[in-house]
Amino acid sequence: MAESEAETPSTPIEFESKYFEYNGVRLPPFCRGKMEEIANFSLRNSDIWIVTYPKSGTSLLQEVVYLVSQGVDPDEIGLMNIDEQLPVLEYPQPGLDIIQELTSPRLIKSHLPYRFLPTAMHNGESKVIYMARNPKDLVVSYYQFHRSLRTMSYRGTFQEFCRRFMNDKLGYGSWFEHVQEFWEHRMDSNVLFLKYEDMYKDLATLVEQLARFLGVSCDKAQLESMVESCHQLIEQCCNPETLSICRGRVGLWKDIFTVSMNEKFDAVYKQKMGKSDLTFDFSL
Repeated sequence: MAESEAETPSTPIEFESKYFEYNGVRLPPFCRGKMEEIANFSLRNSDIWIVTYPKSGTSLLQEVVYLVSQGVDPDEIGLMNIDEQLPVLEYPQPGLDIIQELTSPRLIKSHLPYRFLPTAMHNGESKVIYMARNPKDLVVSYYQFHRSLRTMSYRGTFQEFCRRFMNDKLGYGSWFEHVQEFWEHRMDSNVLFLKYEDMYKDLATLVEQLARFLGVSCDKAQLESMVESCHQLIEQCCNPETLSICRGRVGLWKDIFTVSMNEKFDAVYKQKMGKSDLTFDFSL
């Protein structure tokens, strides 16, 4: 059931205090004081990075990347804490010093915009996998995430949250700039640009792209086995029968957007993405 579009109270002041601005971009408070250190973070050619705007399918992508790069089966991944295997660069734990000393090959995640990532990455070091997601599904998932976290103190409506998203007032800054920055670097030799929806539309091609990009050699039978294992992972991660809220579902936005909200969103999307040839399939 879509929410009412009646005017709602503004977001609580304490929600605003969760962010700080760095070079005009809103970032989570734990990034404060470490941006220069992040820029100077030392990379290795064997590093594999996963970069996304929040709620772009990071959890599912990391499992697929881990499966393809490490050759493990989905049942084994299900018994592991993948988050411990792939730390987030800017998070307080485990911290930059510990990530720096991890044994190779390091698998590292980040939600930071391209411009704030380690300078060495801009110079072609390490492999970077970027995933973008249909922004309408993303904003619904991001809203549900904020509502589920007591630490975020978000008590506004979806309408208000969506307005904040369209006006670039959420953590990690503008989604529109985030995806377009990486899209502009999609031809860089160390960057692979993927779309979340392709895991559902054409998983075989996506897995093949990943394997080629990561230098994983496999014959047709091995590739087919890998694709089947990735299918199992997706089913485990996005099974509506076992999850009360499936934030990873494609087409999530259709359950909550009103016609009016959709028109407003489309207008903002056209204004901010009109000059880009990056497109998303909203019909799924």
